[in-house]
Amino acid sequence: MRRFHAVSMVGLGAAGIVATLAAHTHQGTPVDLLIIRARVVDTRSGAITPGRVIAIRGDTIVAIGDSAEGSRIRARQVIDAAGRHVIPGLWDMHMHFGGGDTLIHENRVLLPLYLAHGVTAVRDAAGDLSSTVLAWRDSVARGSLDGPMIFTSGPKIEGKNSIWPGDTEVETEAGVDSALDNLQRLRVDFVKLTDNTLKPELFRYALGEIRRRRMKSSAHIPAGVPVREAVELGLGSIEHLSYAIRGGSEGTARAPGADTRSSFDSATAVALYRFMAERGTAITPTLNISRTLAWLDSEDHTRDEYLKYIGPGLRATYSWRIERQAGSTPEAIARRHANYEFSSSKLPLLQQSGVLILAGTDAGFLNSYDYPGIGLHDELGLLVKAGLTPLQALQAATINGARWLGRESRHGMLVRGSASDLVILEGNPIADISATRRIHGVVVRGRYLDRAKLDSMLAGVARDVSRMKGSPVR
Repeated sequence: MRRFHAVSMVGLGAAGIVATLAAHTHQGTPVDLLIIRARVVDTRSGAITPGRVIAIRGDTIVAIGDSAEGSRIRARQVIDAAGRHVIPGLWDMHMHFGGGDTLIHENRVLLPLYLAHGVTAVRDAAGDLSSTVLAWRDSVARGSLDGPMIFTSGPKIEGKNSIWPGDTEVETEAGVDSALDNLQRLRVDFVKLTDNTLKPELFRYALGEIRRRRMKSSAHIPAGVPVREAVELGLGSIEHLSYAIRGGSEGTARAPGADTRSSFDSATAVALYRFMAERGTAITPTLNISRTLAWLDSEDHTRDEYLKYIGPGLRATYSWRIERQAGSTPEAIARRHANYEFSSSKLPLLQQSGVLILAGTDAGFLNSYDYPGIGLHDELGLLVKAGLTPLQALQAATINGARWLGRESRHGMLVRGSASDLVILEGNPIADISATRRIHGVVVRGRYLDRAKLDSMLAGVARDVSRMKGSPVR
């Protein structure tokens, strides 16, 4: 890494550092933003290097060096990190925009929630607002819309009479071809397949075509397709942990009606997970939505403080899941709890097998009380509770997502030449993952948002929601 010279800052306070740097602004190439006295977190190794200076020009980190060396920098803005920890911007690798055209505005006001919580990129895993989301993606990339970088699947591929809104329904191989032609025209970032009504033979065909076209795939795997076969066919990522758990039961004796807990075999699972790692198939566990839904029977979310950021139309979509859970018997409730605890406890097997784990919330329309922005921090906490280390959880929300999307040369790490999306934290996330919640400031494409600005963004969303027709008086 090329170093730059810096004025000695030993013994200087923040004001003294800024003044000393300002005295040398006549030298060298100017930068837009200079962060000083930072503890930079290496997302590859977990190493923390104190006393670093991060120089940013536009959307790029142009240098990272030692505070005791740094000169020849003319900075338009200097931020004193004062020993705080700095990480790359966080990525939510499974969320949803949706709810129909009448909820476009309610979805759009969610964008600041992501930035305010340090989430600088999201992967939209399909909904019914595809054309709008694609337009937002391009507007954010151009800099004409404030929000996280958006990656989207566009409309997902399903079978005839799918229960999900916005799907492209296919019944034949020709239908699959037509759907993929359309997705290529839309320049989607990946293809999403699900298992509601999609025939197993069309799922197989679609995976083959996606691979042949050099597109990326993500999926819910139909019951008629073994998980190992989907991996062998080139599936890029499995969405939701339950499918990987199901794979640990395939090929083992299973009584009729028995759940996967009784037939799960660790040796079978590890063999599958190692095969996933070998073939490059990632997993997005989405623990947050699974746990939230499993405990709807005993956890009352109707007074959640975060509901002030969720529009009335989006809140109304929560009722679908709530009503489905309302009639559960005590036995069904106990089974949901046990299934969540069992499944989440197996996550370390995937990590130990080398599978790329992606942090994703499943936040968005339909998914009750799974909140955009803050939900990613909930997910990170659950990943650690399930047995990952804080570093592994942080990797799932930074470098792993960038790697899956082929963006690791610019994102997921803080090095010279990487994108200038980062989060300044009050605590050390390698020691305690909850530190990701304690955000001092965020840099998005080179623009610094301090705590006051982040709070103002949150207040603005709450104000917008309060003015929406149908919002409750709070």
